[in-house]
Amino acid sequence: MENYKYPNDSKIISTDQVLINDLNNYNTLFGGVLMKKIDNNATLSARRHARVKECVTASTDSIEFLHPITQLDSVCIESYVAYTGEKSMEIFCKVIAEDMITAERKIAAVAFLTFVALDEHKKPIKVANITPQTHEEKLLYMHGEDRANMRKNRRQQSKHLIQSLNTVKPWALEVVNK
Repeated sequence: MENYKYPNDSKIISTDQVLINDLNNYNTLFGGVLMKKIDNNATLSARRHARVKECVTASTDSIEFLHPITQLDSVCIESYVAYTGEKSMEIFCKVIAEDMITAERKIAAVAFLTFVALDEHKKPIKVANITPQTHEEKLLYMHGEDRANMRKNRRQQSKHLIQSLNTVKPWALEVVNK
């Protein structure tokens, strides 16, 4: 019998306030600060799904910044496993900004990250499949294979690209080019 889990089994919800040190010169949340929060949440979702000590980020497939987040907002990140391969897990993250004065809530960002669970020897292990239940989970799952194929193609393109790149220190290029 197949090993299945529900996306809800891996769900992590975290809420945080926006501090002044988190703001850029436009008085909105730094994208990098949000990316770190997303990666932390997604890591916990992956570990909760795989029930292992270590899961590593294989890729950050996309982060769509949809609305700016200000210091008046709280930041709620909801993450869960949306799709699985044999040894990989696609984590969906939804970022909700809530104006703490007006209570207005908006989806400020969405992201897809891919994780691999590792055994005690740092080798990838097989992960359980998922069975989506809610409308949102089913919608994400329905297109999961397409996103997985896009990741594979992008990874192949990256492998091909790096064959043409160099690792010479930029300040040494002048010497190499002479």
